[in-house]
Amino acid sequence: MAIMITLMGFVAPAFTGMKGAGDVTKAAYDIAGALENARSYAIAKNTYVWVGFFEESAAASVPGTAGTGRVVVGAVASRDGTKIYDPASPAALPGNSLVPVNKLVKLDNMHLKTFSAGTGTGGGFDARPTVSGSGAQIGDDLASGASLTPFTTGQYKFTKAIEFNPRGEARMNNAGSSLQPVVEIGLQPAHGESADTANKNVAAVQVTGVAGNVKIYRR
Repeated sequence: MAIMITLMGFVAPAFTGMKGAGDVTKAAYDIAGALENARSYAIAKNTYVWVGFFEESAAASVPGTAGTGRVVVGAVASRDGTKIYDPASPAALPGNSLVPVNKLVKLDNMHLKTFSAGTGTGGGFDARPTVSGSGAQIGDDLASGASLTPFTTGQYKFTKAIEFNPRGEARMNNAGSSLQPVVEIGLQPAHGESADTANKNVAAVQVTGVAGNVKIYRR
């Protein structure tokens, strides 16, 4: 019995690490799927679609309470196919002009993270394509991915979002500015209301601006 208990002490951390890696992988694929679905919807319906990202407190009893530990993804589309905002003076998207694209996606034990840019020299996480600053990223930096046209759906106000136009092009700030070569959503594991900063199992989901291609990079 003593030997079994000792062995379990060695094995438990390994299983914890495996579970963390699996959680990040699933979250990355869920986000990639939401982005690909939004882009396909924008092209098929000849409309504009916005995919928003919100992180709420894992311990909150009221949905939409900002914090750490649960990432929520929501997608809405323009009801009449127009941009529904003035690029010269962007503002919150009017709720009566929006339709939901799908149900909210909630990713537990996950934290939005702004990572250092990749080197653009290869295919791994550290060598992934380079983003042009935090304005092209969605993470925990205050300015990271901040949208000029926030929207509300399902009790959540999304202030960080990616816009897809009818051609399938992805824009980060929803204000009609020049396309970024690539935009990125960073994911880091969390335990309860705290980001697991020691965990090396992280992921970056990238979308190319013009083609709208989605790719996942894991460490």
